Amino acid sequence: MGAGQTIGDRNGYAVFLFDHALETLGEPIKPYLCDGPVGTHLACREIDTAGGFVEMMLDGCDESGARQEVELIVPTNMIRMIVSARTEGSFGFVPRRAVPLEPALPPTGPTAAPADAQPQAVPDSGRGETPPVQTPDKP
Repeated sequence: MGAGQTIGDRNGYAVFLFDHALETLGEPIKPYLCDGPVGTHLACREIDTAGGFVEMMLDGCDESGARQEVELIVPTNMIRMIVSARTEGSFGFVPRRAVPLEPALPPTGPTAAPADAQPQAVPDSGRGETPPVQTPDKP
């Protein structure tokens, strides 16, 4: 993606740099920057984000105008955002369809006890009966 091409022209990545990075890199970075509706960015064919530096592969031109592959390497703290773009699908932010909710759980079955019924999992010790106690035999 040469100068003047935007990420929308081809598949690849739009790499947006922080303002302080653009100021630090100065004039040498300007031939590789693309202005588009989403802002100034680098239009890259490939990127490698492993490590402390981001390696970006761009299509550039030499002094005679012949195309050449350019590898640009900058520290990761200069990168504001990387956007992957594909021309075979839509790109950008679009309203999403509402996802239908799952149906509500059915009410408790016809044989279930009412919600305020006494639980049966705990012995009812409120009737005055003492539950049997098991004591171990003495040796």
